[in-house]
Amino acid sequence: MSHQVKLLDAVRGQPRSVWVVAFAAVIAFMGIGLVDPILLSIAKGLNATPSQVTLLFASYLVVQVLAMLFTGVLAAKYGGKRTMVAGLALIVVFAGTCALAGSIGQLVALRAFWGLGNALFIATALSTIVAAASGGQTAAILLYEAALGLGISAGPLVGALLGSISWRGPFVGTSVLMLVALVLTATMLVRDQPSTRRVSVSAPFRALRDRRLLLVALSALLYTYAFFTVLAWTPFVLGYGAFAVGGIFFGWGLMVAVCGVVVGPRLAAKIGERNATMLALAMYGLLMLAFVWGSVPVVVVATIASGIASGCLNTFLTGMAMSVSQAPRPIASAGYNFLRWMGGAAAAILVGHLAEWGGSQRAPFVVAAVLCAGAVALMYAGREPNPHEVPAEAVVVGEQV
Repeated sequence: MSHQVKLLDAVRGQPRSVWVVAFAAVIAFMGIGLVDPILLSIAKGLNATPSQVTLLFASYLVVQVLAMLFTGVLAAKYGGKRTMVAGLALIVVFAGTCALAGSIGQLVALRAFWGLGNALFIATALSTIVAAASGGQTAAILLYEAALGLGISAGPLVGALLGSISWRGPFVGTSVLMLVALVLTATMLVRDQPSTRRVSVSAPFRALRDRRLLLVALSALLYTYAFFTVLAWTPFVLGYGAFAVGGIFFGWGLMVAVCGVVVGPRLAAKIGERNATMLALAMYGLLMLAFVWGSVPVVVVATIASGIASGCLNTFLTGMAMSVSQAPRPIASAGYNFLRWMGGAAAAILVGHLAEWGGSQRAPFVVAAVLCAGAVALMYAGREPNPHEVPAEAVVVGEQV
């Protein structure tokens, strides 16, 4: 059966609660690429430097990463619905107040609280969909992946459309959409049931003592650094307007979506998950070199093409993280994602400074290429057979957080 057929099967006959959470997930993931088309407009409107503007990603990601260590504890204590509603409420408030920011410092701080809300929602949404979906875990994760891809690809378009009016527009639009998601989640999801399950905050760090999981997580950290170098710095290299940047990153997001759900699983089944991961990492590293030496049209093509590798790597790396560890999946996922998204936060903090230190706007991509090579080496170092690892063809899609 083809992956396309499986995706069609996954969307048929799902309960209402699954669609509500999936819709909210689309809007939440839009926030990742929402600011890409308006980075130059924000810099101009708030008299900010490029390195200051990229802190919009850094504050968002640092808080999100740290908060994810506690979301399991909160969800276990208060329930998934309450945790998601709290997260959505924070996004509504702080996405809306971003539109009122009078300085880049205020905007960066407000994005940090937005990241907290995103952590509470996103880290709980997948487990909620898995629990409520018909057709098993595979169907649920396919729906979640589809929501992620749609959100990532739509974010730049929404940012460009509303950003053409004002850089404040995308923040207002996101707040309104998330308010709709909040109302639907609060009114249509079933009430949380009491739970006696206890989760330790230290459990994700204990899971990382497993060498196999640690190597995968470190590889993901290095790759995610390169990923956010593309996301946070490419608009400054291109110098295009909001609509052009939005269109380019829409194409990028489509590649992420299609390759994560369709291409990645097929490639892993054909050549093995670890080999496919090293191949995709090598491809990403080569694309980083195209960013370094290519003309602006080459950078446009490389940006869209990087979505092919990104979609595959999102699937491969998280699938491996879930299969190589003996820790429970939520615990292994928390430890893996803590390291993974720290790479994105580091990139957002450093890219602007690297361009200044290197005396070139292309300097950040040199570092990204080197780190991709390091990720390939780490994956090769962890190549020994693992009796607990599931077959590559069984990993249909990766768990995203």
